[in-house]
Amino acid sequence: MKSKVVSFSIILALIAGYFLFAHEMPAYTGRYLIFVVLLFMDLYLWSAVRKTIFSYQLWLKKTITFIFWLPLMMVVFLIAGGVIKPIIDWNDAFKTYWVGFILVFYAAKLFPMFFLVIADLVRLVQRLPVFFKKEERRELVKTENGITRSKFLQYLGYLTGGMVFGTMLTGMFKWVYDFNIIKKQIHFDRLPVGFDGFKVLQISDLHLGTWTSLKPLEEAVKMINSLKADLVIFSGDLVNFATKEAFKFEDVLKKVTAPMGVYCTLGNHDYGDYVSWPSAAAKQQNLNQLFAFYKRIGWKLMNNRHVKLERKGSQIALIGVENWGSHARFPKRGDLKKATLGLDDDIFKLLVSHDPTHWDYVVVPENYDMDLTLSGHTHGFQFGIEMKGIKWSPAQYLYREWAGLYKDQNTGRRIYVNRGLGSIGYPGRIGILPEITLFELKA
Repeated sequence: MKSKVVSFSIILALIAGYFLFAHEMPAYTGRYLIFVVLLFMDLYLWSAVRKTIFSYQLWLKKTITFIFWLPLMMVVFLIAGGVIKPIIDWNDAFKTYWVGFILVFYAAKLFPMFFLVIADLVRLVQRLPVFFKKEERRELVKTENGITRSKFLQYLGYLTGGMVFGTMLTGMFKWVYDFNIIKKQIHFDRLPVGFDGFKVLQISDLHLGTWTSLKPLEEAVKMINSLKADLVIFSGDLVNFATKEAFKFEDVLKKVTAPMGVYCTLGNHDYGDYVSWPSAAAKQQNLNQLFAFYKRIGWKLMNNRHVKLERKGSQIALIGVENWGSHARFPKRGDLKKATLGLDDDIFKLLVSHDPTHWDYVVVPENYDMDLTLSGHTHGFQFGIEMKGIKWSPAQYLYREWAGLYKDQNTGRRIYVNRGLGSIGYPGRIGILPEITLFELKA
């Protein structure tokens, strides 16, 4: 009877949690299912951990128990605390580390869970009389050193989980600010001679709501200015949820300079779509604050428009569009027809479009003659492997162009996908470092 009451209470709590989640973070409601899955995975893993620590001293059992259930308690606090005070009003550093530690804990738990499932499957198979005789089972469940296979797999899971935990913490506190400068020289047949050697610097996806202090961004800005680019491009996602995340970084970003200016465009996070605003007017006010912020720091916003840049008697067109993403939950506000209205067909065109799927679904198939498109958005998943001969990330299963330079074989048009300078979700980087890109255009 008691177990039924507990089960019923858990179900009621999950239902209530869903409605709280839907109220506070409607754009992320679908992810509540992930939380429910994690809860049941926790219960499953706990069944093994509890047996392992059964003989431990009382203080050690309580310590391990607290640490094990801490991430779930942090998730509950995140959801319940959002009811008392909207999450967008929380201190950004506290929020960043809170969410970061939740992700680190659960990522570390996934591996013990995985090996526990394998161990249970092994035990299940060994107990099937159809496949094994009783005597054979006794022999098969032992390894050479006398440890049962299930125990070996559990210990392997704990070891792997510990390694993941340590790696992800390093990604949060070290690699996330290990800024990587990438230099690319690209030749174009129709680039005017006057722009030969023209240097364009791109940064993307700052996600200022995740930065915990001014110092790392100040370091990044010094690196940007030291490269002495002719033009600086920011390809969207200044903030995570709301424009106010950017205010404390205003004086730092004002220092980004280039002879031909700093231009920017909007990313999917800049519209405030991931917040439950009290009204449409409040949401629009947030966007107006973003427009005003860009004016104050001197960055020119390219919302479906173009400008002509002149150098040594030659001209090229810089085109910027609002966010356009193929996924249903991303805004599709980019308007290339409006942005290119009045441009000559033969002028060299440099397009800034936040989401690389815009290139796949609109730019290339509709035959817009953009010589080079600069995008971001993917972050390279903030996780992967990039070394000589190896380039892999989970991002490649979501995006055809996810990091670096790509070329359409039919038209010769190119797109570069920046790995982003900031982070979101997991506030760290593993293998895919934050990027500052310097292009030298060659005629």
